[in-house]
Amino acid sequence: MSSYSIKSLEQYFKVYRKSIRKPKKFWAKIAENNFTWYRKWDKVLEFDMEKAEFIWFKNAKLNITKNCIDRHLANRGDENAIIFEPNDPDEPARYYTYSQLYAEVSKMANVLREQGVQKGDRVCIYLPMVPELAFSVLACARIGAIHSVVFAGFSSNALATRINDCTCKLIITADGGYRGTKTIDLKRIVDEALVKSPSIERVLVVKRTGQEIDMKEGRDRWLQPLLDEAPATSMAEVMDAEDPLFILYTSGSTGKPKGMLHTTAGYMVYTAYTFKNVFNYMPGDIYWCTADIGWVTGHSYTIYGPLLNGATTVIFEGIPSYPTHSRFWEVIQKHRVNQFYTAPTAIRSLAKEKIEYVRDYRLDSLKVIGSVGEPINEEAWHWYNDHVGNKRCPLVDTWWQTETGGIVISAIPFVTPTKPTYASLPLPGIKPVLMDELRNEIEGNQQIGNLCIEYPWPGIARSIWGDHQRFIDTYFKTFPGKYFSGDGALRDEVGYYRITGRVDDVIIVSGHNLGTAPIEDVINEHQTVAESAIVGYPHDIKGNALYGFVVLKETGLWRDRQNLAKEINQLISDQIGAIAKLDKIQFVTGLPKTRSGKIMRRILRKIAEGEQSDFGDITTLVNPEIVEEISRERV
Repeated sequence: MSSYSIKSLEQYFKVYRKSIRKPKKFWAKIAENNFTWYRKWDKVLEFDMEKAEFIWFKNAKLNITKNCIDRHLANRGDENAIIFEPNDPDEPARYYTYSQLYAEVSKMANVLREQGVQKGDRVCIYLPMVPELAFSVLACARIGAIHSVVFAGFSSNALATRINDCTCKLIITADGGYRGTKTIDLKRIVDEALVKSPSIERVLVVKRTGQEIDMKEGRDRWLQPLLDEAPATSMAEVMDAEDPLFILYTSGSTGKPKGMLHTTAGYMVYTAYTFKNVFNYMPGDIYWCTADIGWVTGHSYTIYGPLLNGATTVIFEGIPSYPTHSRFWEVIQKHRVNQFYTAPTAIRSLAKEKIEYVRDYRLDSLKVIGSVGEPINEEAWHWYNDHVGNKRCPLVDTWWQTETGGIVISAIPFVTPTKPTYASLPLPGIKPVLMDELRNEIEGNQQIGNLCIEYPWPGIARSIWGDHQRFIDTYFKTFPGKYFSGDGALRDEVGYYRITGRVDDVIIVSGHNLGTAPIEDVINEHQTVAESAIVGYPHDIKGNALYGFVVLKETGLWRDRQNLAKEINQLISDQIGAIAKLDKIQFVTGLPKTRSGKIMRRILRKIAEGEQSDFGDITTLVNPEIVEEISRERV
């Protein structure tokens, strides 16, 4: 029986044991039997955990788009590859077969080549969730350019930082984007960013909203006329297994965002394999992941994973609440969706609305439902299972990260029994371990510790763009010889894993990883602010929300707190993006600090969560009296 598709619990354990005992042999077989290669590898894997160096499928030659598109043309050319569902339900959906996808990606690839983009160049993509976003990503991969997609909700400053970090040569954007009732001025944001980004030579603009925009002569071009003139066939560049495929920025707990670098062959094999098993995808199924392609979930499970398996994938431009809270369920009914993958934030926001919003729609096409971005709480799990899955669809609660490339811990539908709030068991090839603070492995079940992975897997990120030392320090130094996820986990009596949350200063808000340090840096730029500290606290909808403790330079400014709070949030919105705004801001006279000047965040977390008294040992603080004062004034 093929290891590519796991059908029973007995087979899972058999395949899992094999993948851990002989990982090279296991991945070689998966890679050999399910993909097209120009040239096979000389060696399956070479690695050095200490140096964080990984080479998968050494010297193999391939192109990922040959595997996503070309190899499906003979048997699936007339089947839908992409269904585009617009923001406005009155606008018709658009359907692209694999043959049409080949033509669109070829045209885009030819345009990029004509604009001077070559293998190894970086291309920034700042687009709403429209088909051109998928075409752009695949066109870059086709010609060997490295795509760097930036979520179209980020500010001009955040966009400029990302463009400059990897010196992008060209940017693809749109005149504007739709999001519910809002129209976002994407081109204006790009124009502001490019004042600070000298590496960009060309701007290609998709016409989406038809709004008036500035076009800079010699730099900016409308995309459609270029596509109209471009040939609809293209040669795929021959890529080495370890050639870079994309850079995707993720928030760090300190300093600037980290440009996670993923390479070609390992990422391809891993995303394809995990997509097939975690979603139990069968030929003819319609699959929908609601994640924006600006995040890794959209990369791996809206574009690459589905297309590598010849699937039909839905690209959704809108939001769950527009024009009504039935939008998700209406789309599932309309397209007869079989697999549905979304974030706990969306589920929590919809669960608080009237049940009729769900009940009025036929969801009987669903076979598998999934959750991604953060651990799903028990109440949301049951609502999702009961009302969307109708207690008959397995609910896969997936755990993974931008750095892992694909899902690493998850139930397999119709194979692994599910348990609310537990990601369950590791996928084949993944060996999780729990570590204590003294760097010892915690053996046995019913244990809690720092979640690490002991052996490389094909989807692992290869570096942080331009800063390999930071890659080593962040992921491989804390627990030598292991990849450290930054998350804590609990292992139950049967070996199921439950993610308990971040152990560093990264807070997951609505499924997005937000580093506290960059947000604090922005707050501290405000002329009235002396210093600040941000912590997360539980939120019914977002999972976590941000609570800011802000010390002002002059206490006389306190009478205008409301305006100051608005200004601080506007600054965050301008510099980082609206997703990083604070839900609560408390102005304080000081922060609890140790004698070495370190802020005691655990105390601030407890206050933000509503704890009034149990602050543990505060004798090491230089100002213990401040704790009671902050607690008393909590907002």
